Amino acid sequence: MIAETVCSAVSAAGLGIAIVTAYRKRYLAAVRIAAYSLVPIGLVMTGVVEWLADTAFSPTAWAGFGVLGVAWVLFMTTRAVERRRGGTRKERRGAAREAGGSDAVAPAAAAPSLGQGTRPAARPAPASRGDDDFSDIEAILKKHGI
Repeated sequence: MIAETVCSAVSAAGLGIAIVTAYRKRYLAAVRIAAYSLVPIGLVMTGVVEWLADTAFSPTAWAGFGVLGVAWVLFMTTRAVERRRGGTRKERRGAAREAGGSDAVAPAAAAPSLGQGTRPAARPAPASRGDDDFSDIEAILKKHGI
């Protein structure tokens, strides 16, 4: 009963603020305030407020929330243990395929297809004294493949 009275008062105050806002020629804001102020009275009329009040003071409802919490904790614990073991469904399926041997991969298929890259096999000969200024820059450019 008190919750319904409070919701009605909040709605009435919100509608009053919406009227003052509309008087100041801010119609869009006034309509938005009116919409927000109608929500509490709508909740009272649909019975949601009564249901929430009954739920808040019901030991059975709180026990139900506790059971849901325990179920959630158990579910998350099993997920964490499964991840630590590496026993996800996908990994078990992959292990079963590998055990069958039908999808085996040839050893040469694991080698990179691009080869060694553009890196030279041996270091270039040291540059002369006159090229010392550019040797560092040249080394950096070669390192980046430029």
